[in-house]
Amino acid sequence: MEQERLIELYTRHFGAAPSSVRQLPGAGSNRRYYRIEAADGATYIGCIGTSAEENRSFIALSRHFCSQQLPVPQVLCASDDSSVYIQQDLGTLSLFDYVREGREAGGNYSEAEQAMLRRVMGDLPDLQFRGGSPDVFRHCYPQAEMDRTSVMFDLNYFKYCFLKLSGLEFNEYTLQADFDRLCGDLLCEDADTFLYRDFQARNVMLYGGKPYYIDFQGGRRGPIYYDVASFLWQASARYGDDLRRQLIDVYWQSLQRYITSADAPACYRGLTREHFLRRLHLFVFFRILQVLGAYGYRGLWEKKRHFIDSIAPALDNLRAELRLGSAAAYPCLQSVLSRLTADTPRQLLDKIATLEPHKRLIVRVFSFSFKKGIPEDASGNGGGYVFDCRSTNNPGRYAEYKSVTGLDQSVIDFLERDGEILQFLSSVYPLVDFHTQRWLDRGFTDLQISFGCTGGQHRSVYCAQHVAEHLHRKFGVEVHLCHREQGIRQVLK
Repeated sequence: MEQERLIELYTRHFGAAPSSVRQLPGAGSNRRYYRIEAADGATYIGCIGTSAEENRSFIALSRHFCSQQLPVPQVLCASDDSSVYIQQDLGTLSLFDYVREGREAGGNYSEAEQAMLRRVMGDLPDLQFRGGSPDVFRHCYPQAEMDRTSVMFDLNYFKYCFLKLSGLEFNEYTLQADFDRLCGDLLCEDADTFLYRDFQARNVMLYGGKPYYIDFQGGRRGPIYYDVASFLWQASARYGDDLRRQLIDVYWQSLQRYITSADAPACYRGLTREHFLRRLHLFVFFRILQVLGAYGYRGLWEKKRHFIDSIAPALDNLRAELRLGSAAAYPCLQSVLSRLTADTPRQLLDKIATLEPHKRLIVRVFSFSFKKGIPEDASGNGGGYVFDCRSTNNPGRYAEYKSVTGLDQSVIDFLERDGEILQFLSSVYPLVDFHTQRWLDRGFTDLQISFGCTGGQHRSVYCAQHVAEHLHRKFGVEVHLCHREQGIRQVLK
């Protein structure tokens, strides 16, 4: 059991066993995190990762950053093979959560939120300049620097995972020539600074009122502009132009103590604000193409709702960069992007749907009564699940619930009060999530999930409704929901 490895490492380091070890929700990586509590109430974070190289990179970078008094989690101990390590616990509040109200208000950030954003931007030059050194770069994984291979990978990611899905016609040879030119422009300065690469609000933890920086193991040697672009042009953040200008000013002022020093990297010595802004917008342009590639793969291909929803603000950012002339030196690319942004995001998504109908997964979710038989599989593929809800407490046994269904609040409250239905669904969700993801990966088009109970009125209706909404929300798939015995049909798309 992997928790035993953490307990063994903790006990060896601290001289006593922990009082509890609790796994934390996954964050989309191959690492699993645990909150470890000591007998005195102190807490630590344990990590188990499947990539020893990635773990070693994080551990080495963390130790270097701590030696430079940079605010990152301190690694307290690690196993000999680096597969398990224990680090400082920075709590549960991320910058992403802290500025949620301003983000959800369409970018109307409070003064407190803006002050924290300014503080983070002021810290960034410290991470880039004090965090970089030849000794550090040799620990970077999977590569030591931002180079031609990595840039062309990102540009082709955009081409194959977003542009081609749009159905736009273009000359691939001419576009490739523009990609080559853009790559050369991005890499024309030889920078000895640390490129964080994933510098975003989710990777900033607020602990004791101070920002700390996490998930930097993908960093490498590279130019300073990339991280500024990554943070300020995050598609979902919706920073307004005025706030962006303020945050760029903060970064520029903090940058001065490094570019005016005698040992400043040659490419930044004498850097003017005009040159800085010109280079910054080139990286903003590149970063937008890069994230559209990710949104295409994760959203348009894998049908994950969060990434689909991020396409519209990313295209807004791209339109703004085109108006600024960021693509003027790349005429074929500029022409393609102008045509791409001529449609609204909704029109673009509709075009993609008509271009690849065979790759659209439809999930059919039923509630039914076992007395009237299991719903027919109209697709003919026989795939999916039939779940029996009759093991849970039945509202139908009580007179006050005879005339209502699992869609009514009184029944919902009854079912959730004793928790049996929630425990039942906690086993269902991982199964249907796995199945849905595999069907998306393999390009299948039909999946059926049915929930049965005695009368098809309370428990099965509740379960079918919640699972249908969950799958639509998580994967963005089209869900055909049928409460058969209630004569209710709904399409979520």
